[in-house]
Amino acid sequence: MPKEPTFDSRRSPILATRGMVASSQPLATQAGLSILMQGGNAAAAAVATAAALNVTEPCSTGIGGDCFALYYEAKTKAVTALNGSGRAPTGLTIELIRKQNLENERLEISDPFHPHTVTVPGACAGWCDFVERHGSMPMSEILAPAIRLAEEGFPVAPLTSYFWSRGAARGLGRELTIEGRGPQAGEIFRNPGLARTFRAVAEGGKEVFYRGEIAQKIVAALQARGGVMTLNDLAAHTSTWDEPISTSYRDVRVWECPPNGQGLAALIALNILEGFDLATLDPASPRRLHLIIEALRLAFADTRWYAADPAFNPAPLAGLLSKDYATERRKLIDSSRATVDHKHGSPVAGSDTVYFCAVDGQGNACSFINSNYMGFGTGLIPEGTGFSLQNRGHNFSLDPTHPNALAPGKRPYHTIIPGLITRADGSLFGPFGVMGGFMQPQGHAQVVIGMIDDGLDPQAALNRPRICLEPGQADGRVGIEDGLPPESVAALARMGHEVFAVSGYRRAMFGRGQIIRRDPDGVLWGGSDPRADGCAMGF
Repeated sequence: MPKEPTFDSRRSPILATRGMVASSQPLATQAGLSILMQGGNAAAAAVATAAALNVTEPCSTGIGGDCFALYYEAKTKAVTALNGSGRAPTGLTIELIRKQNLENERLEISDPFHPHTVTVPGACAGWCDFVERHGSMPMSEILAPAIRLAEEGFPVAPLTSYFWSRGAARGLGRELTIEGRGPQAGEIFRNPGLARTFRAVAEGGKEVFYRGEIAQKIVAALQARGGVMTLNDLAAHTSTWDEPISTSYRDVRVWECPPNGQGLAALIALNILEGFDLATLDPASPRRLHLIIEALRLAFADTRWYAADPAFNPAPLAGLLSKDYATERRKLIDSSRATVDHKHGSPVAGSDTVYFCAVDGQGNACSFINSNYMGFGTGLIPEGTGFSLQNRGHNFSLDPTHPNALAPGKRPYHTIIPGLITRADGSLFGPFGVMGGFMQPQGHAQVVIGMIDDGLDPQAALNRPRICLEPGQADGRVGIEDGLPPESVAALARMGHEVFAVSGYRRAMFGRGQIIRRDPDGVLWGGSDPRADGCAMGF
């Protein structure tokens, strides 16, 4: 087992002008950068990075999961949002879950790794649709670096080895192990099954995944274990292009994908925090930390209720994101005491993961996130495919009155969210993201505050210790990362926050972020989270 990391970061930001990629795996960053150096744009580089991450970090991501993306087009200054998440099988109902005694006291599917938690994998269609609309190269060239890594093998990075070994110990399919165990740090791992899958997609597009032999293998793997997904469920899958949501914060605009994702929580929190002069407060002071925690509590109280599949339960987004609503919610914050029982408001109408980003020399930018959820997801591997199937359906509520209630053909509440910032004139500030379940909107808010209120460069913003409401509920405990002053932690406890210290490998709960900032003169500043194995690279 690798030695416990200390996470003392001595990283400097990476600077370049012609293009940059940042991800949690250096070989995946290199794959995306190679596409940029061949003349590909940010969209092509992002999908190349996504595929390479499937090879090098399958304990977090893959083509058996989902994806979301934001794309900034430099020519038009327009931001588009791709929803590459999948839907529940048409044969899966709350009634079936209850009949099979699979409901727990939290009104969730009791076994998070049961085949019923597998929604249709949306990543493959998401990659193909994203490239079709925004990409500058064919999928055969974009997937080439990942295919090479899968066929020839790669040395496994230390933190990846740790989490891979944890997944293998849980009973991961043997195709993604070495004789039943996870690979050690530095050990070469090859994945010929995944290489075959990528070659099939490179040659035949998304049709081979959703209607061909791969689809048949997915259905066979699930139905053999009691799942109800059918070939028709896979064949019916489509990505959607959504209108991104955004809010102004100080002198910039912060963009997120709309529900069913939880980016809404980051925007609500920032709207509330905009009413406080955070720049005058010490970043590690209990006063500032208290305000951030309380704003996040209010944001989650709303998001956990309103974030659901808009095709079934559209959220009142205009009201939730209005400055007037933020003013009213801000009044609920007690400056001296924690409030842990916030309820969702009634505005006037008006999820283990990899995050990565890319900016090309023309100023186009991609903010991209891809995930299995809970490490390897279910850990179920369709025979010969080299990828595991996600378990996003575990986020459904089994309360039939809840907006996020399980229903056939419905998308669940989704934790994975890409972020992007533009300046007041519409020019690109940069893509950013912090992966990690319900930490993600919390990480988004904290790195935005670091960059905008405190003027930090991307790497410095990612290095800063974080707080995390666990597990993203309005009444959750507050994880405090090693590095924050003990006197601030003690003060938060006196204010009524249930705090607990986090260090070592448990720091994974604070997420792993990537940021690329583009200055008006075209200089790119890249940062990569010291809590992961990755890096930013430019040229």
